[in-house]
Order: sequence, then structure tokens, then C-alpha cells
Amino acid sequence: MTSTPPIGATVPGYPRIGPGRELKRALESYWSGASGRDELDAAARAERERTWRRLSALGLDSVPSNTFSLYDQVLDAVVLTGAVPPRFASLGLDALGTYFAMARGTGGVAPLELTKWFDTNYHYLVPEIGPATRFHLDATKPVHEYREALALGVETRPVLPGPTSLLLLSKPVDGAPDGFRPIDRLDDLLAVYALLLTTLAAEGVAWVQLDEPAYVADRTPDELDALRRAYERLGGLTERPAILVSSYFGSLGDALPVLASSPVEAIGLDLVAGSLPPEDVPGLAAKTVVAGVVDGRNVWRTDLDAALATLRAVEARAAAVAVGTSCSLLHVPYDLDAEAALDPQLRSWLAFADQKVAEVVTLAAALRGEDRSAAFEEARAALADRAAAPRVVDDGVRARLAGLTPGDARRGPYAERAAAQRERLGLPPLPTTTIGSFPQTGDIRRIRAAFRAGRLDRAEYTARMRAEIERVIRLQEKLGLDVLVHGEPERNDMVQYFAEHLHGFVTTEHGWVQSYGSRCVRPPILYGDVSRPAPITVEWATYAQSLTDRPVKGMLTGPVTILAWSFVRDDQPLGDTARQVALAIRDETVDLEAAGVGIVQVDEPALRELLPLRSRDQAEYLDWSVSAFRLATSGVADATQVHTHLCYSEFGDVVAAIDGLDADVTSIEAARSRMEIVADVAASGFGRGIGPGVYDIHSPRVPGADEVEALLRRALDAIPADRLWVNPDCGLKTRTYEQVEPALAALVEAAWRVR
Repeated sequence: MTSTPPIGATVPGYPRIGPGRELKRALESYWSGASGRDELDAAARAERERTWRRLSALGLDSVPSNTFSLYDQVLDAVVLTGAVPPRFASLGLDALGTYFAMARGTGGVAPLELTKWFDTNYHYLVPEIGPATRFHLDATKPVHEYREALALGVETRPVLPGPTSLLLLSKPVDGAPDGFRPIDRLDDLLAVYALLLTTLAAEGVAWVQLDEPAYVADRTPDELDALRRAYERLGGLTERPAILVSSYFGSLGDALPVLASSPVEAIGLDLVAGSLPPEDVPGLAAKTVVAGVVDGRNVWRTDLDAALATLRAVEARAAAVAVGTSCSLLHVPYDLDAEAALDPQLRSWLAFADQKVAEVVTLAAALRGEDRSAAFEEARAALADRAAAPRVVDDGVRARLAGLTPGDARRGPYAERAAAQRERLGLPPLPTTTIGSFPQTGDIRRIRAAFRAGRLDRAEYTARMRAEIERVIRLQEKLGLDVLVHGEPERNDMVQYFAEHLHGFVTTEHGWVQSYGSRCVRPPILYGDVSRPAPITVEWATYAQSLTDRPVKGMLTGPVTILAWSFVRDDQPLGDTARQVALAIRDETVDLEAAGVGIVQVDEPALRELLPLRSRDQAEYLDWSVSAFRLATSGVADATQVHTHLCYSEFGDVVAAIDGLDADVTSIEAARSRMEIVADVAASGFGRGIGPGVYDIHSPRVPGADEVEALLRRALDAIPADRLWVNPDCGLKTRTYEQVEPALAALVEAAWRVR
């Protein structure tokens, strides 16, 4: 190795979907057959070039590359390491076809499992590793992107998942021997990473970033030893770039001294979700620390004075300090300047990705002793204005919270509720239903857009929404579903829709964030005390119920999910904010019941997502999150059936909390993981209704009745028939009617067979 340039100001990653969702449109056009490979490649190249030029122009000293992805960075690592499962490799597709088959499935081949990326709302594809997985290097993507940036005059730092985190985030391939763990294959994978580093060195790469976020969670001594072995081997290579091992979403804990004593050059620390390292970490004084002092996951402006003080403290512990964001900026929108319609006062409190890069550059300059007093003064003024703003505090909301009693979060015994609900609803065994939303067609989106733009008056908008609701009700009756939904045509997003109707929130016009693949969301911004000024869903739910004699569920989003999928205020405990949201949802459940709705579903797909990564922090979270849900749902009578829905997650370690929600029926993601969850449910003694999903809606594949029946019978091995519900994994809004109708027909047929 030769001497390497200092890192200076940098970020671990940057958004990649495009400021106007250009990549989303290119992907969906390609998948539909409306455009070809050349058009997709051109759109991807344009987004990469835009990113590198933008980050250089904003003043970063070290610009990342290989952060772009056509779908997911972990899937890219599967291709990089050759760990493509045989069922995809045997399809005979070209490289891109195989890549998208792993992401989305094809024909009779199910895709890789999709789950949450740590405690974020991003989803990654789970690698499948077995004893026979044949690793081999395919460095095409990182090398090509490094060369592509270099041709633009931008020297970059390739970013890749680290080898130990890649294996710790993987699952054993089906049929692997008992006791096999993907981390058992570390030595074989390290041979690929060693060749990768040698290849990058030959390209002239000065720095490479290997991400090891798995180590901000609890890890066993064996897993810590795997980290030590990995970086002793990779750091000991004679021909390699300088190595930055980056972590995010918390503190490294016991993993920090392991990395500090290894022969790597730099360590990236999240000093927003995590804390300052101890002063006496052996080996840290010889390293560069990339200090993540600017929050990469939330949109509030940085307290530059506090961040600079943290940087000064890190200087006393390390050989050199670089400045960065706490994690990749993938989790925030591109540019606040695009939000021209946002209230100016609120806007002054915020920073999106480009503004956060500017904060990083400002802090790096101040750390070097340059005068940045104007930027610091502007930040101080914005922080002071936010702290004093009357719009942030609602005394009525706070008084209502102060008056709550333990009884406000309790319902009657489940056995009594179940008897009352059986008498009221009269449902058959294995009742069939869906999770809530039906496909959001182009016509529906155009109607909503016309109404927002004032081209359609409220009467006409209501008439068209009602026509769509009636169409969805008639379709469900035709398919034979037992419990119906109104389809949610009026909702753009399950969190944004409620945020638009609650005080304390504001929404953006262009604040898109990638959720997975081409799926994007616009998280609302929760800036103040929350209340519900008027009913939100009652009109639509009661109209749908008037059309049919079958039960129609009222559909609401739960308080934890509203928090998880929003940018939430950071000036009070999260549990306090959750209880405010819970009271607003409680008001809606009570109004739905009063209007004659017999089933109310309060979805909490993010319950597992927000679980702290360290076990020591989990009990407090589970206490307030479960309490918030129960507060939201305990205002209704025993005969009103409360459902909830959870998805995208590993549930084994929160089954007790799911039980604590005390919902009458809980539906969960299970199809892609082939009913793995039911064993945990059975072992926990869970005693209420449960609907493990039998149709994976995140893939365009349409399951047949035989496939659904097999999943149902597997579920019945663990769940008694009188408590088993039959439903898809999630809402159907991202699918088409051509996919949904045959899939739901198969679901109903399978339920009839098993009955």
C-alpha cells in the first residue's frame, strides 16, 4: 500500500431512486416490457452521474461509489460473491434476468425473502447460504462504477457490505444441516473479498468502505471472533486499498476494540444513534474515525455547535477525524429546495440529503479551523425558533394524556370478546379476508391528483371514489371472501393519508424515499403535538358496509407504524409521541364502532421494525409500543372485533409483545418465509386469532390453489382451525387486478378445500 489521502468530509451513501423517481419509472417500464435494456441502462447511468457530480459540487472530500443499485445493495452483494441460489442459476436467464428473478420471482420460482434493514423502513433481500454455496468473485459492478466516476473526473470510494455482516444477515438455505450457520462459511467468503480488494487496488482505488452494521446489535463471542479474523486477514493483504469499516444505527460496543486492534485504517461510527467511544479503546488512537455526527435518518437541522463539540471529543481519541452522516442518506429525501410550498418557518427547521451534505462540509471546515460562523449562527437561530414555536405544543392534548388511567388501555377478557364476536359476525371456519388495500390503478391516481389540483370538486371526487369502492365490494363478493374491505382508493399511502388529516403533521410534495426496489414513500413530518380534528375514515367505511351484508373492516394505521414511517420530532420521548397518536386513532375506532362497523383493523406492520437492536433497550420500547396500541384500540366494546397486521419482519423475538397487543385477530407476513413463523406462534402459546399470510404480494407471481393449500395445511400443524384466518401477506395496492383476482380466487378455493 502507498500513502492514502485523508477522508475529510464524506457520507456513507446517498439516495439512488432519482429526485423525480426517474429510476422507479425506468424499472417499471422495463419490467412491463414498455422499454428495453438500453433505456434502463441509460437511466441508471444518468442517476449515477448526477449523484457523483452533485456530491462533488457540494464539497465532499471523499465521494462514495457502488451505492447505486437497480434493486438492493445486499442483492448486489449476492451477485458480487457468486452466491446465487441454484433455483435462479438454473433458469437459464441472462445476468439481469437472474438478478430480477431473485428480487421479484418468476414463473414458479419464489424470490428471495424480503425483510427490514435493521430498524429502518428500507427492505433488503435475504441471501440464502448453505454448506455447498460456491462463492466466486464478480467485481463487474464496483469496478465499472469506479471507472465510470473516474471518467467524469471524480475519484470515488467503493462501498460494499462487509463479509461478516453479509453472512450474519443471511439465512441458511433450505435443507441445510441442523446447526449450520451462514457465518460458518466466513473463510470461504474471505477468499472472495481478498481477491476483490486486490482487484480494486489494481484499478487504483485508494479507499474502500466495508459496511458492518450487524455489529451494532448484540453479538456472541464467536461472532466477534469472526469479525476479528475477517479484518486481520483483509487488513493483512499487501495489495489492497485503505479500508474504512463503517457501522451505523447504534454503537459498536464490544466490536469496537476488535476493529480498533485490527490492521484497518479507518472506522465509521454512528454518533447520533450511538455514543462517543470510551477514551481508552486499545488501537483507536492509531485510526481515522469517520464521525457520523449529522443524522442520516431524520430531517431535522443539525445542532452544529453540539456536533462540533462531539468532533472535538473524538479528536482526543483518534489519529484523525473525518466528518460524515450517521448512516447512508438513502433514508431521507434528496433536496429541501424542491419543497417550495412548505411553510417557511417549518422549512427552516429541516435538512434533507443535500442540506445534510452541506452540514458535513461545514463541520469539516470548522474542524480544520476555517471560519463558518455564518452557518453556525443560522443553525442556532433555526433551533431556537423551533424550540419556542407555539405550533409545537397543544395544551389540550397534554392534559388529555395526563388524565389517562390504566383502564383506558384494557378490554374485557378475550374469551368473552370472542363469544360476543362469534354471535355478531357469524363467520365460517378459516374465514377469508384481505389486509386492506386493493390495486391502485392509474385511474384512481388520476382522480386523486385532479381533486388535489382543484380540477375535480368534492362531490364528483366522492362519487368516483364511491364507484370504485362499490366495484371492489362486488369483486370480493364474487370471489367469495368472507370479510371484506373497501379497498382504500382514497389513500395514497397508509401513513401519509392519516398524517394529512391529523394536527401536528406536515407532508411534502417531493420528499420521496426508497422502501424497496421501485417502491417509494413520502414520509410525513411529525413536528408537534398530535390530535384528530374530525373523523377520517368513517364516511368511506360506512358507505362500503351499506353495500353488502358481509362484514366490512374499518381500516386504520396504528400509532407505532405512523411513527416508524414518518420523520418524527426529536424533542420529546418517542413513547410520549406514540401516546398522542394513539389517542387520535382511538377517537377514530370509537367513531367507526358508533357508525355500525363491526370489525376495526389497526395495522402495526412496523412493530418489529422499531425494536431496538440491543436487548438491553428492548423492554422499554415494547412497553410503550404495546401500551400505545392498546390505548388506540381499547375504546370499543367486546363485540367489536379488533384486527391488526404485521409484516416484513422476523417475529420470533417479539411474539410475547404481539400477544400483549391483545388484538382479537393478528395477520402476519409468512408466505415468502414459507410459514416459518407458525412454529414460534405455537411455542409461545398465542391464544387468539391468527392469519399467517398465504400469498406473497411483493412478487408479481400468482400462486395456485395447490400452493396456497399447502401453506394452509402447514399452518394448521401449529394453529387450531378455530383460530386460523386466511389472508395475503400484505395490502394489494402495488399489484395489478390481473395478478390479484386469480390469486384471491386461489386463496378462497384453498380455504374451501381445507374446510
